[in-house]
Amino acid sequence: MKSWKIRPFLLVAIAAIALIGPQAGVTSAPNIHNKVLARGLDIELGKAQKQKYQQLLSSGAMYALLQASGQLGAMSGSPAGLPAAPVISQRGTQGCAVSLGGGTNIRVNQDCSLRRQAEEVVTANPKDPLNLIAGQNDSRIGFNHCGYDWSFDGGTTWGDQLPPFFQFVLLDGHTADACSDPTATFDAQGNAYIGGLLFDITSAANAFVVAKSNAGIGGQFYHTPQALSFQTYRDVPLGLVANDNDGNIFNDKEFIVADATADSPKANNVYATWTRFNAATGAGVGGDSPIFFSQSTNGGATWSPGIEISGTNATFCTAFSGEANTHACDQDQGSHPIVGTGGTVYVAFGNGNTPLLGINQHMIVSCPASADCSKATSWTGPAKISDDIGTQPIGPDPATGCPAGRQCLPPNGYRLDDLVEGSLSVDSAGKLYFVWADFRNGHAPCRPLSKASTAKPPCDNDVFYTFSTDGGVTWGATVNLTPAAVFGKNAQWQPWSRVSADGSKLFVAYYDRHYGTCETDGCNDITMATVGGPASGSPSFRYQRLTTSSMPNLVPANNPVEAGFLGDYMWLSVDGDGQPLIVWADTRGLGGAVEEDVYFAKPTG
Repeated sequence: MKSWKIRPFLLVAIAAIALIGPQAGVTSAPNIHNKVLARGLDIELGKAQKQKYQQLLSSGAMYALLQASGQLGAMSGSPAGLPAAPVISQRGTQGCAVSLGGGTNIRVNQDCSLRRQAEEVVTANPKDPLNLIAGQNDSRIGFNHCGYDWSFDGGTTWGDQLPPFFQFVLLDGHTADACSDPTATFDAQGNAYIGGLLFDITSAANAFVVAKSNAGIGGQFYHTPQALSFQTYRDVPLGLVANDNDGNIFNDKEFIVADATADSPKANNVYATWTRFNAATGAGVGGDSPIFFSQSTNGGATWSPGIEISGTNATFCTAFSGEANTHACDQDQGSHPIVGTGGTVYVAFGNGNTPLLGINQHMIVSCPASADCSKATSWTGPAKISDDIGTQPIGPDPATGCPAGRQCLPPNGYRLDDLVEGSLSVDSAGKLYFVWADFRNGHAPCRPLSKASTAKPPCDNDVFYTFSTDGGVTWGATVNLTPAAVFGKNAQWQPWSRVSADGSKLFVAYYDRHYGTCETDGCNDITMATVGGPASGSPSFRYQRLTTSSMPNLVPANNPVEAGFLGDYMWLSVDGDGQPLIVWADTRGLGGAVEEDVYFAKPTG
């Protein structure tokens, strides 16, 4: 594979944008007492500029702020000629169950509203491969909440719910009114866990909480993780991973994963990682955002104190640090934890401690099965997995809904964040696989690091993978899964991945604009690539179109409230039979509406 090169016009763009600082005289939105949230909202409203090394908050949290401030639909004006409201009719009382293409695309969320569901996760019960749980950012009762779903027939039918997170009282006495970034996992015994970030729009306080669904319940409902009498009848107390009442601190982009290998020395431990934004250190609000870790060894009831695990690296973390150590890898976002069959915990994350704007990197740390992962000294220093060339065009673009300070791929306005799209997996032999997407092959007229409002397709965003045979210390060559020779100079983005247990197949699903005229019209599909022998010298490639028809482009002209966001990631998992499970946000809405729901597919691997 040829290495990427920085083009002359890209260097000019980098130099120009790197000089942009925050606008003078800008004040935060009223009634928002958390400085990280207030700064994030100002950036999305175009009142402030993103700092050179600053990482951005998750979209779920931002949409709660945009809704509360009355900005949804207002950022792009009031487009004329909106389509008439769709007519939704449903007989019976089983919810609005929908399947497309003869049941190959199945809608997961069961509400009959025209409210957004996006940014999803799915996982299978190791004790019962037909028992699945899923989760998504959910707005049926207002932006933004966490919804969770269950299936007992391998995804053919689903039930859903909003869990009782909103009884949780934050440290300042507020009852949490928003939830972002839902996450879910099963342990080796078949206990299910879900997590979410809770906050209040007008409060500085925020918390990362976990609820449990004991084995046999299968995610039909959740309860306290505490082993109390009548446990399954109790909503609280929730498991508490992080709990802050400091206007400088915001916990974000959290994931949980359990050790689901029955004979692992740490079977049934549950692990959590997240980004901890700290406005009190670094260059301006959001200047410091390291990755934190916590663990539970008692079924989610109690959690170890959070520790910083993103570490330092004098070779690769060479630009601005918000910490005393100038080589701290602390400009982070998008951690992804996994557990090897022997109990080793691996965490990949995106990092921006690099000299050039948009030229970021993916990194990995690990804790061996023999160590106590609640101690910072048990973690390896960060190793570099790959570069990430995050130079997509930058909003705002009122026509597509691309927000200010965010990157998009016109004619879509869906916000991108390469650093949260990286996914890590491990096979039973300990080989690691990492998948991501970036803009290294992007070119004019899509205008890298320039205005999204003037950029035009084709936008050659691509999906890549690499692998490691030494526990993440070193990584192999970068392989382009969507080369122009096969897919043309079209956009593929937001991938997620999982390797089969025996390492024979790497499954990668992603959004894809190479079908029909989608590259110019903005419609999208989901494609799954199956890589045979991914760690061999001669891998094979097979591609399947999973969507039965293309998803229409969602823009302010057809849905000003949901435009600009399709989730920060989609998800792919593998069940106990080795079959891939995929969930994604789909704009083929109810009654012909263009709106977002979560869909599921289980293709033949």
